[in-house]
Amino acid sequence: MNQNDHDTTDAPVGRRRFLAAASAAGVAATAGCIGSLTGDNDDSSGDLGLIGSGMDGRPAPGGTPMADMPDLSGTLTLYSGRGEPLVNPLLSYIEDQYDDFTVDTRYEASTTLANQIETAGTASEADVFFSVNAGALGLLADADRTVTLPDDVQELVPTQYRAGGGAWVGTSGRARTIPYNTGELSAADVPEDIFAIPDTDFASDMGWAPSYGSFQGFLTAMRVMAGREKTKAWLEGMLEAGVSRYSDEFIVSRAVANGELTAGFANHYYIQRVLANDEDAPIGTAFTQNDAGAIFNVAGAAVVDSTGDESMSTNFVRHLLSAEAQEYFATRTFEYPLIPEVEPVGDLPPVDELATPDFDLAQLSDIGPTIDLMREVGIQV
Repeated sequence: MNQNDHDTTDAPVGRRRFLAAASAAGVAATAGCIGSLTGDNDDSSGDLGLIGSGMDGRPAPGGTPMADMPDLSGTLTLYSGRGEPLVNPLLSYIEDQYDDFTVDTRYEASTTLANQIETAGTASEADVFFSVNAGALGLLADADRTVTLPDDVQELVPTQYRAGGGAWVGTSGRARTIPYNTGELSAADVPEDIFAIPDTDFASDMGWAPSYGSFQGFLTAMRVMAGREKTKAWLEGMLEAGVSRYSDEFIVSRAVANGELTAGFANHYYIQRVLANDEDAPIGTAFTQNDAGAIFNVAGAAVVDSTGDESMSTNFVRHLLSAEAQEYFATRTFEYPLIPEVEPVGDLPPVDELATPDFDLAQLSDIGPTIDLMREVGIQV
């Protein structure tokens, strides 16, 4: 996928400075959202468009409201690689908009579900596949198991966040970042080249989560872009430096904030979640530029060719790109919304100011060689 080709010459200043000290408005925007992620503050029975209405200064979401989209009716079988606590409130809200519409959701890992759909063939019960990453969507598209989405659905999202042939469309995004402890480092201390990280003074005080899908996607991008041997050398350099292993990237980010680590590798929204819990947490975010460390991956949806109602399934995907749904992803999961009319939450730069590489996200489906390489250097996955 072609990542952004329109960075401005002064964009690095905005990219490198943000989140070192989150603005009061940015922190207020994230405060109160964490409860919904754990099920402690499920407000799905209310007006989803007003979720986050207490966020000072946040504008009403733009885009197309659900009320202006085709009605939904019938029962849709959704195979969701997105976790139930994160997406069930949104699915319930969509159901509540229509008297005769039900979503029957099967939750499992995205790759597992993609393999189940492929194995079952046209006997699969899936109508729509909702994936946490582009790699699993690519697996299904490569197997020719998706229906081409109509142009008017595809065009709701910028070209770089959907499959070129219309096999799937992104619904929200996450940027790869380097969270750092602001008491130990400044953004300027973090190299803008991912391959320079193993040689930094703080590499020995970094953390990663190698079993985490997003980390494996980042390594896959590195392998595809820079080659196997250079990726192997990078992994060996980090291991030699003494990088610490964690089970997930939220824990990495918390360890950075509490001083256990100086820096780490994580998706951008984990820093936002740390700040939502503690607005004074000493954690900032730095980006590398135009390399695998700056990959912008997407969650997304595809209509499966086994669907019994292509129109209903397509219109459900359309609803995931509505103003309400995109506002939900911004305010409840801290992801980047993918329609340009909805802004991300917090002190985040616009996605078109991120120095992301020119990379086809469909290539993230080629994860097997990445797993083999990780095991070869001694990383258990």
